[in-house]
Amino acid sequence: MAWLELFNLTKTFPGVRAVDDVSLDLDRGECLALMGENGAGKSTLIKILAGAIQPDSGEIRIKGDPVSFPNPVAAQQGGIGVIYQEFNLIPDLSIRDNLFLGRDLTRRGGWLRRTEETDQALEILEKVGLSGINPETTCRRLTVAQQQLVEIARAFIADAKLIVMDEPTAALTTRETTCLFDLIDELKSHNIGIIYISHRLEEIERVADRVAVLRDGALVAEDPVEKMGRATLIEHMVGRKLESEFPERGENRSADIALRVRGLTRGTKVRDVSFELQAGEILGLTGLVGAGRTELARLIFGADRPDSGSIELHGVPVSFQSPRQAIRAGICLLTEDRKQQGLILNHPVVENFGLPNLRDFSRGPFLNLAGEARSFDHYVDKIGIRTTGRRQPAGTLSGGNQQKIVLAKWLQRNAEVLIFDEPTRGIDVGAKYEIYKLIQELAAQGKAILFISSELPETLGMCDRILVMREGRLTGEISDPETATQVDIMELAVHDPKGSE
Repeated sequence: MAWLELFNLTKTFPGVRAVDDVSLDLDRGECLALMGENGAGKSTLIKILAGAIQPDSGEIRIKGDPVSFPNPVAAQQGGIGVIYQEFNLIPDLSIRDNLFLGRDLTRRGGWLRRTEETDQALEILEKVGLSGINPETTCRRLTVAQQQLVEIARAFIADAKLIVMDEPTAALTTRETTCLFDLIDELKSHNIGIIYISHRLEEIERVADRVAVLRDGALVAEDPVEKMGRATLIEHMVGRKLESEFPERGENRSADIALRVRGLTRGTKVRDVSFELQAGEILGLTGLVGAGRTELARLIFGADRPDSGSIELHGVPVSFQSPRQAIRAGICLLTEDRKQQGLILNHPVVENFGLPNLRDFSRGPFLNLAGEARSFDHYVDKIGIRTTGRRQPAGTLSGGNQQKIVLAKWLQRNAEVLIFDEPTRGIDVGAKYEIYKLIQELAAQGKAILFISSELPETLGMCDRILVMREGRLTGEISDPETATQVDIMELAVHDPKGSE
């Protein structure tokens, strides 16, 4: 008998069956990878398990006994801990206070047992690899990886028998990801079960014992990880066969230099960076987290001002005081954080689309709503945006469809240079392929693409050339990605450019 059993769980929202008669089980000490496209039902299933929402029908059993979780506290008391993509830590509270929030140790009369809490915090932090951290440190001062470990420590404090991890490596470096995988192995050795949600297939092969695939709310496949090959897994997720993970690469580069950067510098974040980007080219920019890729993109886009250096657009020197000037000149940036910087989540999708294009839809002081709607509908059809309607709030879309809304508003601008910063982060395999196709089509139209990514397989699979950064400097170029390997990129990513000076 498995420790956790789900029987025929079903949950319907207006117009959508989010979870459709799903049955699964998980034993202690086992890692189950839960896979599926955005909108497949993974988040809803986890929210049912966490007590955040109630199923319409079905049953949850723990050690064979039916249980009901009317709220998240009940789920925690039942041994289930959930670590969401957006952490639930309170930034201005200490690590210790976050660990014991809602489960404080008290004496008779209500006095807090701070010394005992601190001792327990030190013990738990050592278990999760944070032995050198003072429990009095506020969570705001922690790195993303350290915050992730504090979330895991909270699950330990709550004596969780099952921990759900939702995209846990989305913001981690390669080294931090490796440490997390080692910790998962340690958790399993302590008989703790793991449900692991990720779109990164190589991670699933590393950490999971079994894989369960959801599509349109239903369980469509379940197998040991060694029996579920990558091609089969992708086919189960998207419901169709993909011949390859990446579209066929075209030769679209022209002799026209669309963007020329010379000696661009800003403090220690970007140091003396020079490169050229041809029209029709997809130029990759990669490196470890903190290498300066996003900072370079912000300088080109006018979001930050350089200390020195120059930018030319089609041979004409430009100096942008703001992103608005860059947009008007024909440069657009799809930001790394689409939720915080690319969209207004509580506004309708059509308004998000129209916001940077108001001049296209204005008649004097009045907004041409009909024209805005027609243009929006055109891109809904053209790039396959799945939405219930123009007034649907952007925050309710899946990650892939949110990214398509951001892309649509820039396509309306008809930009000549497009900077994609982590364009597929948090996006499922099927939606990734659609984004890849759109980027290839833009290159075929003569658009110049700067493709920033920390995912090495997609960088090699998508780009005509690849630039590698470390500590704000360019450390090398890969001119033929088809014959290069991930090892070639990593050697440049860890190379100290100062050593060759």
